[in-house]
Amino acid sequence: MTEMANKVALVTGAASGIGRASAIALAREGASVCASDINAQGGQETAQAIIDAGGEAIFVPCDVTRADDVRAMVSATVERFGRLDAAVNNAGIAGSFEQRLHEADDNLFDLVLAINLKGVWHCMKAELEQMLPAGRGAIVNIASVAGLIGAPKAAAYTASKHAVVGLTRSAALDYAKRGIRINAICPAYTDTAMVQAGIALNPALAMIMERAIPMGRLGTPAEIAQAVVWLCSDASSFVTGHPLVLDGGLVAT
Repeated sequence: MTEMANKVALVTGAASGIGRASAIALAREGASVCASDINAQGGQETAQAIIDAGGEAIFVPCDVTRADDVRAMVSATVERFGRLDAAVNNAGIAGSFEQRLHEADDNLFDLVLAINLKGVWHCMKAELEQMLPAGRGAIVNIASVAGLIGAPKAAAYTASKHAVVGLTRSAALDYAKRGIRINAICPAYTDTAMVQAGIALNPALAMIMERAIPMGRLGTPAEIAQAVVWLCSDASSFVTGHPLVLDGGLVAT
């Protein structure tokens, strides 16, 4: 345990998938972790898994669409561990991957943007307020390859993830000289509960996804988590404003 030794990390959307894997990986590398999610049971399970493995963790419930919730989450992290060194803004939803833009529901569009984009906005504001006085910190926003390329029948999701990449780049420039690095990770199809839910509705999606990725398989949450650890750690000390692609070659096609 060396990469994150004696550091404090916050992970949103930590109840499952990439969020859970990231929280566990950060703890394995020595970080004390706040695992946060609107899903209390899943978030508590993640924190308990870290504790059972000998790490230090707390669970804090949070709805990232609510600025007050987010500020309370960050405050609870600092109150428990004394500071905030790294944050992983992972909470997000897919919305629909079955509707063309003219068929899409306005309320669903608003919900996707509220969680995927404004949720990241709320989190970054609260995290930066804690990191600025310390003059150090690393923020990782979980975007998607849909933040770099188009995705059919997923206009709201694609718009939200493009916006996360843009927000990341802009904020990175604002704080580059203040000791705070801000990056994004852009995974392709990853074997998470969200992807499996889509496959359950349309079993043909599994083959479509695998065929789209040159490596011929989905990514795993653990693979994405390793990139999260690197971007949160001092090993990536000269990296900021970067959308790191983990896609099995998808964007290269």
